[in-house]
Amino acid sequence: MEFSIKSGSPEKLRTGALVVGVFESRKMTAAAAAVDAASKGRVSEIIDSGDMDGKAGSSLLLHKLPGVNAERVLLVGLGKEKEFGIREYRDALGASIRALRDTGATDAVSTLADTAPRKQGSAWGLRQAAIVTLDVLYRYDTHARNKKDDSRALTRLAFSAPKKGSTGAAETALAQGAAIGHGMALTKTLGNLPPNVCTPTYLSEQALDLGRKTGIAVTVLERADMQKLGMGSLLSVSNGSRQPPKFIVLEYRAGKKADAPVVLVGKGVTFDSGGISLKPGEGMDEMKYDMCGAASVLGTMQALAAMKLPINVVGLIPTVENMPGGAATRPGDVVKSMSGQTIEILNTDAEGRLILCDALTYAERFEPACVVDIATLTGACIIALGHVTSGLMANDDALADALFAAGQTSHDRAWRLPVWEDYQEQLKSNFADMGNIGGRPAGSITAACFLARFTKKYAWAHLDIAGTAWKSGKDKGATGRPVPLLAHFLLDRAGKL
Repeated sequence: MEFSIKSGSPEKLRTGALVVGVFESRKMTAAAAAVDAASKGRVSEIIDSGDMDGKAGSSLLLHKLPGVNAERVLLVGLGKEKEFGIREYRDALGASIRALRDTGATDAVSTLADTAPRKQGSAWGLRQAAIVTLDVLYRYDTHARNKKDDSRALTRLAFSAPKKGSTGAAETALAQGAAIGHGMALTKTLGNLPPNVCTPTYLSEQALDLGRKTGIAVTVLERADMQKLGMGSLLSVSNGSRQPPKFIVLEYRAGKKADAPVVLVGKGVTFDSGGISLKPGEGMDEMKYDMCGAASVLGTMQALAAMKLPINVVGLIPTVENMPGGAATRPGDVVKSMSGQTIEILNTDAEGRLILCDALTYAERFEPACVVDIATLTGACIIALGHVTSGLMANDDALADALFAAGQTSHDRAWRLPVWEDYQEQLKSNFADMGNIGGRPAGSITAACFLARFTKKYAWAHLDIAGTAWKSGKDKGATGRPVPLLAHFLLDRAGKL
C-alpha cells in the first residue's frame, strides 16, 4: 500500500474513489458538504431519501456524481456526532477500507482523517488511519492454493491534508502509522504460520533476516550457549522436543551511546502441547500462537527501524517448543534458573514463565532503563479481562503509567493488575525456592509474581496478551497486538509522538 497526503478541494480531486463522512443527524462533514454543493445537492437528496442514514459502519457507493472529478464517492456513516470518539473514528476508517476493498478502485482519497477527535490531533488521526488500513487489508494466504487476484486491489491511498499543521508533520505521522501497520502484519503472519513451519529455528532465521534488512544487530544463542549461561529453567521446557531451543538477541542502537536501552522480552513457545501436563485436544491447534509475544517483539523492532527512532532498544526472544516425550520435564522435577533460584515444576503447562525468567535475568547485562516482557502467559487473564484489553503488571509505577498511556493513545489498551507481595505466598514450595504455579486463584497475578522474582534489579513491566494476541472463531488468527502499544510507548520515549 502506498500512502500519501493530498491537498485540494475534495470535489476537484481526480481519483478512483473519494471517501466522505455523514453523521446520523444527517449532518455532513465539510468534505461531504463540498461534494454535495458541487453535485447540486445530490448527496442531500440521497440522505433525505433514507438511502444513507449515517449509522456507524454503514456505507453507500455513488458513481459519477455530477460536478465531482472522482469516479466514485463513498459515503461512510459516522454514527452519532455527540458520541464520536476514538473507537468510532477507528470503526469508520475500518468500514471505509472494507468498502473500498470491494469497489475495484486501485486508488482512493479519504477525507476521514479530518474527522479525528480534536483532542487527539491530526497527526494521531493520520497515524491511526494508516494502522487501521493495513490491519483491515492484511490477508494470510501463505498456504492457500487459490490466491485472490490482486490486479484490481486498492494499492494507493491518499488522505486529505490537515487544516492545521505542516504537510511534513502529516507525512511523518502517516509514515509512522505505516511502519506500525507493517510491524503488525509481520507479527500476524508469524502467529498464523503452522507450527511445523514456525519453529524456534525459523524464528531465529526471521530475526537474522530482519537484521540484514534493517541493520539491527542479531545474535542467536544455541543450546550449548544457554547451558554455559546456566539457563536451566528455559532448557527444561525444550527437553521433550526434537526442535532445538534458540535465544535471540536483537540490538537497535540509534540513541546516544550512554543512554540505557529499553529491553523487550517476548515469549516464543512455537507450539505448546502442555508437555507432560498435556492440554485437552480441543483447540490445541491454536497453541501455535503461544509465540505471539516473540512475534510482537520482531514486529516492533521492524517498526522501530522503519521509523528510525533515536533510541536504544534490545529485543530478547527465548524460543522453544513444549512437547511430551521420554526426555520431557516431569511434574515434580526441580530445575535451576540462570539467577541461581530453584523452581519446582508443578505443572509443565506453566512453561512460559520458565523461559521468560532466564531471559529476564539475561536482561540485567544490558543495564536497562526498563524491561517489558510480552507473553501469552495465562488463560486466567482471558477470564479476568476477556479479549478487549491486555493485562499489565509492573514493579514500577512510572513505567506502568507510560505503558497504560501508550495503550490509550494507540487504542491497543492494557489494564493494570497488582503484583503485591501478599500473592507471593501462593508460590511457596517445600522442595525448591518456588513452585512454578500458585493455584487457581489470581492465576495471572501469581504468574507475574513469579516473574517479579527475577526483575529486582530494574524497572519492569509484564504484558499478558493471552486474550488479545489471537482471535478464535470465524475470524481465527493473530491480531498483531500489542505492536501498536509498544510502538507508541517507544515513540513517546523517543520524543516523536
